[in-house]
Amino acid sequence: MTSLGGVEMVDWNLAVSTATRLVRPGPEISRDEAREVVAELRRHAEASEEHVRGFTRLRPARAEDTPVLVVDRPGWVRANVAGFRELLSPLLGKMQERRAGMPGGAVLGAVGGKVTGVEVGMLLSFLASRVLGQYETFAPATRELPAAPDGGGRLLLVAPNVVHVERELDVAPHDFRLWVCLHEETHRTQFTAVPWLRDHLRGEIQAFLSETDVDPSTLLERLREVAQSLTGARPQGEEGERTEHSIVELVQTPAQREILQRLTAVMSLLEGHADYVMDGVGPNVVPTVVEIREKFQKRRASGAGRLDQALRKLLGLDAKLRQYRDGERFVRTVVDEVGMEGFNKVWTSPNTLPTKAEIAEPAGWIARVHRRTD
Repeated sequence: MTSLGGVEMVDWNLAVSTATRLVRPGPEISRDEAREVVAELRRHAEASEEHVRGFTRLRPARAEDTPVLVVDRPGWVRANVAGFRELLSPLLGKMQERRAGMPGGAVLGAVGGKVTGVEVGMLLSFLASRVLGQYETFAPATRELPAAPDGGGRLLLVAPNVVHVERELDVAPHDFRLWVCLHEETHRTQFTAVPWLRDHLRGEIQAFLSETDVDPSTLLERLREVAQSLTGARPQGEEGERTEHSIVELVQTPAQREILQRLTAVMSLLEGHADYVMDGVGPNVVPTVVEIREKFQKRRASGAGRLDQALRKLLGLDAKLRQYRDGERFVRTVVDEVGMEGFNKVWTSPNTLPTKAEIAEPAGWIARVHRRTD
């Protein structure tokens, strides 16, 4: 991370310590039960590889080099801080240079880094109790969290959250754990079988960030708005209505809007493909998949109350829920029309990825990529 005078825009160590201090404890479980859950998740992750490869017909070149890590909530926090720190470095360096040129910039930077570290930690503590699994596309290796040798990703499974949700939904634990692993393994397969995808996604994100021209105090204020939601303070609009803007709305120049549309389409494809695969493989290997899917969809749509819904909107997570739905419909429609091999043309190059409009209208992608006019 670029720093001026040794001061960073975000105190990442403070973010980690804040998040790990505030994160809710996981469900009550004995040490022996915890070991059993970890072992089973690892077995399911391994078994999911062949299930997903057989269904998708995608063959990773070096999937065995991509670590599968079963972590607790603090472990998830540490992994994501490492990824955020690397990915956001250009943007924060740019903002830091701007602040350094302001009167009192060094003092503001020192104080701001601490404040932002606390606020980022608060956000991570909220998210750490909700994520079931995650394929970390941009994952720098650390002493306790290895990554792929080429600097590529790693697969994280958050054991306490899996146990929490399976109990909340009252579903068969063994089935639910395999079901979760199928979704996350699909993401690992996507990136390990499509070598250009990671660099393409990184390039798009870096281009988005390089276009960002936001005053540091403005970004800090938006983070503070989210943090106030966590503590129960409710920012009010002119007529007493809650002001709920996504953080991402701050950083949209015309060029960024175009990039964001492309990123939205890619993420819709990746998430929808994972849901489609999970549902396609599920009936053959997860006996209670229909019950699990129905209950999980209701949970995903409803959130966990007003605070959860407000934070989802502030963080832009409502868009992610739409990505699951729209992306799954795109994949299903294309596979029904041209088969799995025809759908897999989507992975040929960045030019064959669907646009945002094509996610909504799959026939447009089929016509463009398969040169069909009927």
